[in-house]
Amino acid sequence: MKIFKFSEYRIRKYCFTIILIIAALCVIGYLVLNSAMANDATRESTLQKQLIGMLAGAALMILLSFVDYHVFFRISPFIYIGVVVMLALVLVIGRNVNNATRWITIGTYALQPSEFTKIGIILVFSAYFNRFRESINKPLTLGLSLLIAAVPMFLIYREPDLSTTIVHVFIFLCLLYVAKLSYKWILGALAVVIPTAVFIVYRMMNQAKVIQNYQMNRILAWLNPSQFSSSGLTTQQDNSILAISSGQLYGKGLNTTSFESVKNGNFLSEENCDFIFAVVGEELGFVGSVVIIALLLLLVFQCFKIAYRAKDLGGRLIATGMGAMIAFQGFVNIGVAVGIMPNTGLPLPFLSAGVSSVLSLFIGMGVVLNVGLQRRNPDAEW
Repeated sequence: MKIFKFSEYRIRKYCFTIILIIAALCVIGYLVLNSAMANDATRESTLQKQLIGMLAGAALMILLSFVDYHVFFRISPFIYIGVVVMLALVLVIGRNVNNATRWITIGTYALQPSEFTKIGIILVFSAYFNRFRESINKPLTLGLSLLIAAVPMFLIYREPDLSTTIVHVFIFLCLLYVAKLSYKWILGALAVVIPTAVFIVYRMMNQAKVIQNYQMNRILAWLNPSQFSSSGLTTQQDNSILAISSGQLYGKGLNTTSFESVKNGNFLSEENCDFIFAVVGEELGFVGSVVIIALLLLLVFQCFKIAYRAKDLGGRLIATGMGAMIAFQGFVNIGVAVGIMPNTGLPLPFLSAGVSSVLSLFIGMGVVLNVGLQRRNPDAEW
């Protein structure tokens, strides 16, 4: 099995645009993170780990960009087994933080397997749907894919980590759609899902326990903030919105020492991860926020562009899966920060603190770059 195929790659078609976008996001992210943690005792160690994660991730991305992505298709059963074993180990020997068991400690590093699972799911189902592309609409093929997907998603949900579970569901549904699932299946699923979702929301509004109490309270506080204003459940999002609006057009500047700063007043929690965009809004203003959003959109566009000209369905699924994941996580993270989404914990791609998140993103983008090197039409510009 030949892993590297340098002679078949046309380096002038290498997508250096993706490299530049990711480099820009990482540099901005590191500077914002440094400012966000100015008053944090763990600042130095977090920044050091983040930098190591970025450098190691960049090296992995470049290396994987020259590994034929079909190699991952051949070993996809082992990737799946590895994913399930890692997630099972989390529940057995994982570290519990704030009533959630999501991390495995390795030396001084705490790795979050569910972040790597996102990439594993993309590779596993890209291989699966590529292999069974002619029978995707047969009940056996579709049912088996649902069963395969359900195991890791259930393990992540048990951590508990509802937000990451939703990311996996979203990725899986996007891959199903790109694999040309029949509209009969899609419309049939919607006919079941929409009434079910309405019923669940109705039950939640009537205080029925549908999910974990803290998860339900966050959603209810978002749906009816005035009723929960005294509970403190809306405080973080209120402070985040205040921070973003206070930045106005150009922001207060990185590492601002302004007394009026929401960040400096310790009115934000998780400002290094879940609410990193609040720091962006306050210190870089509207202009800086737009730059971040534009860079993320450009990265997603580049993924979809590579998907469009991929030489086979498998490559198209990999690039689409990565683009969909970055778009979804970016939208939810920023949506939470500005109050248009319920409070939930998802990292902002390439900006939020977290070695696992950064490494997994670099790994996924490395595979996408290889898809870009193997175009359907090597001479096509689009």
